Amino acid sequence: QVQLVESGGGLVQAGGSLRLSCAASGHTFSSYTMAWFRLAAGKKREFVAGINWSGGTTYYANSVKGRFTISRTNVNNTLYLQLSSLKPEDTAVYYCAAEWPGLTISELDVAYQYWGQGTQVTVSS
Repeated sequence: QVQLVESGGGLVQAGGSLRLSCAASGHTFSSYTMAWFRLAAGKKREFVAGINWSGGTTYYANSVKGRFTISRTNVNNTLYLQLSSLKPEDTAVYYCAAEWPGLTISELDVAYQYWGQGTQVTVSS
């Protein structure tokens, strides 16, 4: 089992940047595929980005490709999401999630066994 705690959300103007972090504790972090999802008001939870166990493979939703960067440091048990060129439509609660085993990256939220509590990102126009 792994526990996940997100941080780094906040209010930012359009075009700005934020860096989200997800601190993991519990079972071996490096054995999990990790991902970021987001939930905006009135919408379904949406896959944002994923990274395999080693960090060697990443995958992004088309809506964030080229603007967001996912990374991880297994030594520190931390997942990151760098958000750049933010748009008002990026406003959402952002969640990190863990899938075991970390062999592939799934866009489906049902594939992930563990979730953090979320961090709010608000982008003003």
